[in-house]
Amino acid sequence: MASEESFVVLVHHRGSIKRKARSGVKFTDKDHLCIVMTPTTSYDDLVRSVLMKLGLEGVKRVKKFFYRIPITMLQDTVKYDCFTISSDEDLQVMFLCRWQFPEVRTPELLAKLVDVVSSSGGSNRNTTTLATAAGSSSRPAVGSSSVPVYQPVVQPVTSPSFAVDLNGSVGDEVGSRKNLPNALLGVAPLGVGDGLLGDAEEDDVEADMIDDDSGDDIGASEPALAVGGSSSGTQQYPPHFSSLDLDAMRQEGVSGHFVGFGARDAEGTAGLTGFQVGQQFQDKDEALLSVKTYSIRRGVQYKVVESDYRRYVDKCSEFGNGCTWLIRLSLRQRKGIWEVKRYNGPHTCLATSISSDHRSLDYHVISAFIMPMVRADASVSIKVLLNATVAHFGFRPTYRRVWMAKQKAVALIYGDWDESYNELPRWVLGVQLTMRGTVAVVRTSPVRVGGQVDESQAYFHRLFWTFSSCIEAFRHCKPLVSIDGTHLYGKYRGMLLIAIAQDGNSNILLVAFALVEGENAESWTFFLSHLRQHMTPQPGLLVISDRHNGIKAALEAPDGAANFALTFKGKDAQRLLVNAAYAKTEVEFDYWFDILRSEDPAMCEWANRIDYSLWTQHRDEGRRFGHMTTNISECVNSVLKDVRNLPVSSLVKATYGRLAELFVRKGREAEAQMGTGQQFTQHLARCIEANLKTARCFTVTLYDRDNSEFTVAETTPTGSFSLGSYRVSLASRTCDCGYFQALHFPCQHALACCAYSRVN
Repeated sequence: MASEESFVVLVHHRGSIKRKARSGVKFTDKDHLCIVMTPTTSYDDLVRSVLMKLGLEGVKRVKKFFYRIPITMLQDTVKYDCFTISSDEDLQVMFLCRWQFPEVRTPELLAKLVDVVSSSGGSNRNTTTLATAAGSSSRPAVGSSSVPVYQPVVQPVTSPSFAVDLNGSVGDEVGSRKNLPNALLGVAPLGVGDGLLGDAEEDDVEADMIDDDSGDDIGASEPALAVGGSSSGTQQYPPHFSSLDLDAMRQEGVSGHFVGFGARDAEGTAGLTGFQVGQQFQDKDEALLSVKTYSIRRGVQYKVVESDYRRYVDKCSEFGNGCTWLIRLSLRQRKGIWEVKRYNGPHTCLATSISSDHRSLDYHVISAFIMPMVRADASVSIKVLLNATVAHFGFRPTYRRVWMAKQKAVALIYGDWDESYNELPRWVLGVQLTMRGTVAVVRTSPVRVGGQVDESQAYFHRLFWTFSSCIEAFRHCKPLVSIDGTHLYGKYRGMLLIAIAQDGNSNILLVAFALVEGENAESWTFFLSHLRQHMTPQPGLLVISDRHNGIKAALEAPDGAANFALTFKGKDAQRLLVNAAYAKTEVEFDYWFDILRSEDPAMCEWANRIDYSLWTQHRDEGRRFGHMTTNISECVNSVLKDVRNLPVSSLVKATYGRLAELFVRKGREAEAQMGTGQQFTQHLARCIEANLKTARCFTVTLYDRDNSEFTVAETTPTGSFSLGSYRVSLASRTCDCGYFQALHFPCQHALACCAYSRVN
């Protein structure tokens, strides 16, 4: 029995790896070894056998093996790819492929040998380093990092609304029913998807990897798309792939678009056992999807003999050459379903192709497969979807095909990309009519036909919106807003501008939004003008931003360098400026600024171009409430990450739904806190409690009873040493430390004075 399981492996140890368009990977070494293996042979055993045959034990070691893995059977030709083997689990891939491709009787390996050199320069005995087995590749179709996979360059796609001349005149604002345009065009511009690579593959000669130790990957000098991990024990897919809810793959599909393919065998494997006469499908699309998936799984081709609204007939492409596979489906008009009327199967021909150019492997099939993943996370990347498709079907479609499949899946789940622009003004008008106080301003551009303006149509240009609950909530937030922009990554590009506030419990709140063509002075002016008009009419409001050129132009900020980090690359300079900016007192600011001046006077000259009140805490009169960066905006970017891939109407609806959920949840929390008799927010209570613990060690002296002014001496817990003294005025709510003014709640020195005066 053991002799029946034994087989011969050809092991090359010289030469190079070449790749041809038709046959794939080929080893050029003509001098090879014959190694006898069994399915129980370990990686260590294989390494020892190779080194023993070559007589190189202690002189050379095997760094890795390249396996000439069969991936396609095209009539009488086998196409090969390259797979890296460096662990026992990787070796199991070769055993599995030998069973799946019985036509390839003798596997071929290429051993990469390197010298064994000790720290003193002498030779050592060979010690094979095993790669971590966890996460090792067990699917040969996925490939390893040794195989270069080229990522096509995706040309940026603009929104149909942004394809117009933005410098031209714009239409009226839509704020009432009478101003609503008859239609907003949602026609995709020419060239959508252009620039994406097709399926054609040219002959390619791989770099010599045997004598070159500079890298481990075949063709490492060429740009490659990292698809999963290497086969040598690293993670098979990118980290964010594992965060997906893979159980969503079993969710029901969108009505009329099904995830299940064809008949199922006893083990429940879809599309492998063929069809049965009388088998029914709810529509023609489901029937076609089942036929395509069956052909893909079997690796066969078929020809469409007849296809119309009542009938669909397919034959095997080898029909008449020894294969009799045929299927005929018809529409049962009374029930409105499609049914298999005739079926000759299974195929009696050999699998002809499972490569990426299989005619059945279109984006419709891929879209149906990836739809549950897109529904679970609309921001899932094309690379992740491509890897999942390879792992499931055993072939590698082009990047462009998967991109098209994702756009179709998003459109089926969230609505058509172009129709979304027509739906948007109707939806926002409905919200305005049902939620009094909601503001939505749609800006349009005219459509010109033959040099004449078509009054019945308009291009979508920009949208500003905020909800009545956001306007009311902002009245109870800190008088500051942080503004930022984030890119849209759907079929049409653009920018989502957002304004964020923060309440007294340090909860962030999205208060206003805008859809614009990009970050420029005009778009920011549109957003900020409506923000001031509808949301923040009060004077003295603080706006925190990243000082983008468009924002500076819109706010008429003083001219200056765009970014300190871009002007001065040194981390020490950045640290000094940050310390100076965060300083709560003028003394502390001068200390750090003097150090900055001693490092390089040019740094101080740059900082002095901007008024101190715009970037330092000790001069802002407490308007920042301690906020010095746009971190709260960055938090919101992550919250909105998965909606940036949606059609515009679904994006706007998502902001409504998430804010509704937020207000309900936070309202319940606030109601529960008030029910327990809490006077202050939880965040403020924690800060006060922490300051009280420190204040117990301070010595307080009354300085002016009429004005409630004190001096507070910081001492060690034993009272032996003084750590400094501060002047506190409870009447004016100031302290020399600067925290009372900056954060607007009592610092530890003020609390010590309150305890001394028995003031609550």
